Amino acid sequence: MAALGWLTPRRRSATARSVLAGEASAEAARKSTQEAVGTAEEPQFPVHGDDRAAAFFDLDNTVMQGAALFHFGRGLYKRKFFETRELAKFAWQQAWFRLAGVEDPEHMQEARDSALSIVQGHRVAELQSIGEEIYDEYMAERIWPGTRALAQAHLDAGQKVWLVTAAPVEIATVIARRLGLTGALGTVAESVDGVYTGKLVGEPLHGPAKAEAVRALAAAEGLDLGRCAAYSDSHNDIPMLSLVGHPYAINPDSKLRKHARQLDWRLRDYRTGRKAAKVGIPAAAGVGAVAGGTAAAIALHRRRR
Repeated sequence: MAALGWLTPRRRSATARSVLAGEASAEAARKSTQEAVGTAEEPQFPVHGDDRAAAFFDLDNTVMQGAALFHFGRGLYKRKFFETRELAKFAWQQAWFRLAGVEDPEHMQEARDSALSIVQGHRVAELQSIGEEIYDEYMAERIWPGTRALAQAHLDAGQKVWLVTAAPVEIATVIARRLGLTGALGTVAESVDGVYTGKLVGEPLHGPAKAEAVRALAAAEGLDLGRCAAYSDSHNDIPMLSLVGHPYAINPDSKLRKHARQLDWRLRDYRTGRKAAKVGIPAAAGVGAVAGGTAAAIALHRRRR
């Protein structure tokens, strides 16, 4: 941490939390297992064999339509983990992220605290088992075939492929395993004797923390980041994308699209106009008129842009 001495105490603290979150996520990811699945369709970008290269994929709106954490929340709500008003509140937070185009720190903190309070006292094994069911119920049909094909191309070339997401590492690992990927880097919630404490290890795996997780995993796996690839839809992942030699913007938001064009990064958008308007909106289903109206407002806003 000596290299951080020039930073203010507040920034040193934030950086330290990012490093801690990244290292914890990398350690958790390396413990995960995987199983193979078949190919989807031909990839859009060529991938060549390289045993010192790997690929890192953001999850939400890159590999899967919508937010994994919210789909997970829908499944927990269905199983009576929390009340309707809490789901509606969560839906509004997700809608704000989409409509504003930014992730407000206060809203993120509130969403994180809500999620932690929901799982506090539950066993890790219980949430992992439920995650398998929720994947089948809400997530399997939302995987982008084009991005899935890109991931498979890296696997076929003999490379490891990791999801990198702010979603809980347990649900991220389920998704990675179902897709036949190597593993997942995700937010690590603290547990003692297999029971969630309601605290995080470090901070959510978001923004700079993702880059730290990729850096830590690459060091542990003996990878050359200059030969690795990373894929994301969000400008928040520019730190991770800038870390590798082969960054790709997939279904990019406006800020990432602009940044990618300036740096001549490759872009690919798998959304049609109709699908683009729907991304993230099905998550609001079933939470009442407020959430439904918010979803409609987002769709209208996007169609007018």
